[in-house]
Amino acid sequence: MTRYLTVSALALGAMTSAAAAQTEVHWWHAMGGELGAKLEEIVAGYNASQQDYVVVPTYKGTYPETMTAAIAAFRAGEQPAIVQVFEVGTGTMMAAQGAVYPVYQLMQDMDEPFDPAAFLPAVVGYYTDPAGNMLSMPFNSSTPIMYYNKDVFEAAGLNPEMPPKTWEELEQYSRQIMESGAAPCGFTTAWISWIHTENLSAWHNQPIGTLENGFGGLGTELSLNGPLQVLHWGNLARWQEEGLFQYGGPGGGDDAPPKFYSQECAIFFNSSAGRAAVVANATDFEVGYGMLPYYAEMEGSPQNSIIGGATLWVLQGKDEETYRGAADFFSYLSSPEVQADWSQFSGYLPITQAAYDLSKEQGFYEANPGSELSIQQITLNSPTENSKGLRFGNYVQIRDIIDEEFQALLAGDRDAQAALDAVVERGNALLREFESTAGQ
Repeated sequence: MTRYLTVSALALGAMTSAAAAQTEVHWWHAMGGELGAKLEEIVAGYNASQQDYVVVPTYKGTYPETMTAAIAAFRAGEQPAIVQVFEVGTGTMMAAQGAVYPVYQLMQDMDEPFDPAAFLPAVVGYYTDPAGNMLSMPFNSSTPIMYYNKDVFEAAGLNPEMPPKTWEELEQYSRQIMESGAAPCGFTTAWISWIHTENLSAWHNQPIGTLENGFGGLGTELSLNGPLQVLHWGNLARWQEEGLFQYGGPGGGDDAPPKFYSQECAIFFNSSAGRAAVVANATDFEVGYGMLPYYAEMEGSPQNSIIGGATLWVLQGKDEETYRGAADFFSYLSSPEVQADWSQFSGYLPITQAAYDLSKEQGFYEANPGSELSIQQITLNSPTENSKGLRFGNYVQIRDIIDEEFQALLAGDRDAQAALDAVVERGNALLREFESTAGQ
């Protein structure tokens, strides 16, 4: 008995030593709730797949909170190896000289197989430098789409299989819905900034800033006060006044989803990653899906929508073995099986062509109507300088300005031109402030 206990103790000690020898790779993220649980499941799968590394995920709050925490930790020398940063933080991360270990360089230095061409162009283009090098690893990418109530469409005498293709049609549909008594509101929306300013512009192949929407350098200036944006903001204000449109609030528009779920508003614009929530909450009616509307008179539209979501950035200051673990984890994370599973669960885009193809082979898109629409929309045409994304410093604060000026428009304090002119003036001041401090 004594011998058995001794051998068992030695075996346990060996296992403990092996576990202790594993290199920890800390990942700070902004995924809470069900998405956070799924993220931890993915990490657990990776940790069980090999014995050299242990990825340690830590939830740090919202996207801005996570990014702020990582910056503060880096300055204190306590940074994680990996941090999840939302797409509008890309410019800030790029300007943080000496803080970032570019993903393309990481994978090359660690001899990890890596092919940027395997990623969807509309995804990878957002996170590359002027030379086409990938700076961060795509993880959760989405794009805005249209959700609509098929039951209300039918009650209003509209074809439930034919969502409006243009904004002109959407106005007509909204009037018919309200006049028929099928619903008291035509449409609502999340994200005035992301959907009705940034994606509106990309969808019509119009810029929102100089120097390729900021991709060309820090000297960029905002230009989102052009005829297209003024037309659309003016229409939104008019539609709100006429009752066709109901404002969902600033930022992500927390008031918008309930208006759709309760069937108060027949149409709802939100992220494709909100599909699971729509399916879970819209239980009393059949949901339809459509691409973003476009203005028929605008030449070159529709072009392609742009992404939201976040990528994974690697921070400097860790040892080589930690970086080997990060590179190995990225290979696992971007594998077709993991990405297809993550996309199918979350509603985020599959980041690689192989993951998209695998989901098709598995019959996921056929079994889940509307789930493929976001991919079709974002890949509708090859991205242009106006539609590959945006890269501005201090853009989190600029989005707040967009919300403030849009609310001033709805309140009647400014017209559309004046509101957007104010966004440009105030936003450019923040861009110059960022330019003066970049790299510090």
